[in-house]
Amino acid sequence: MSVSTPRTEEPTAASAHVPQPAGRGRDNGPRPGPKPSRILLVALLTAAALYFLLPVYWLVVASTKSSAGLFGTFGLWFSDPRWLDNLSKVFSYGDGIFWSWTWNSVLYAGVGGALATLLAGAAGYALAVYRFRGREAVFKVVLAGVLLPSTALALPLYLLFSKVGLANTYWAVLIPSIVSPFGVYLCRIYAEAAVPAEMLEAARVDGAGEWRIFGTLVLRTMTPALVTVFLFQFVGIWNNYFLPLVMLSDDRKYPITLGLTTWQAAANRIPELNQLTVGGAFLSILPLAAAMLVLQRYWRSGLTQGSVKG
Repeated sequence: MSVSTPRTEEPTAASAHVPQPAGRGRDNGPRPGPKPSRILLVALLTAAALYFLLPVYWLVVASTKSSAGLFGTFGLWFSDPRWLDNLSKVFSYGDGIFWSWTWNSVLYAGVGGALATLLAGAAGYALAVYRFRGREAVFKVVLAGVLLPSTALALPLYLLFSKVGLANTYWAVLIPSIVSPFGVYLCRIYAEAAVPAEMLEAARVDGAGEWRIFGTLVLRTMTPALVTVFLFQFVGIWNNYFLPLVMLSDDRKYPITLGLTTWQAAANRIPELNQLTVGGAFLSILPLAAAMLVLQRYWRSGLTQGSVKG
């Protein structure tokens, strides 16, 4: 009687090349660590971030201290915080003059920045799209205005506004603030790259006028550039000190920057103003931070525009 032995099948080509699960039957070895250049880059960026954020941190800490604690305690740590009490003193001192300075700064920076953005957008779009005699000469004059420091124009502007009776008025600060040569330059460069001629021609064929095209199509297309111009102009007007100093003599029309300077100048006679100046400086940066946080999404949308095709 013969005993049959079971047959063992030889591995086929398909079974011989079955992929092995990751991590089994092979030694992947240790993963390489971060490169020294990457570590150095992160360290430099961290140091730069700390350099720029340290004054803000000090301002937050100092705004919580009393007048005595401002000079008698360690500057980078809290000591008997009384933040709400300090801020209430800022708003109540001098019959609430800080409120007037705040609204003046909002008026100068908000209205001036908006008008400057609209004017720069219109001028930049016209220089980019329309062909007319003297266009390049006008653009060169605009570039010259970018290089001209604003402080050099303060005294001539004061003499001019004094002649027409506008010195020591809100117009003396607002009118010079609506001119932004850098904004015109930026809007022209952006309009040449982002506003397609085909879109303009299609709108004209549909019967849209030039003002309607600019208001409905061009302004939306140029939103990232316009937001950039507005932020630059808003921050520049908000922090402007020399022009209001020359133009204004009524302290009720001062912006925050000039008002806080008057408090700091009087702090030698009234020590309490040292703490009020610090608290007012902390409050003055809040609108700038809010504007940056609210408007930065338009930058992101503008940077990604066109990266994905439909």
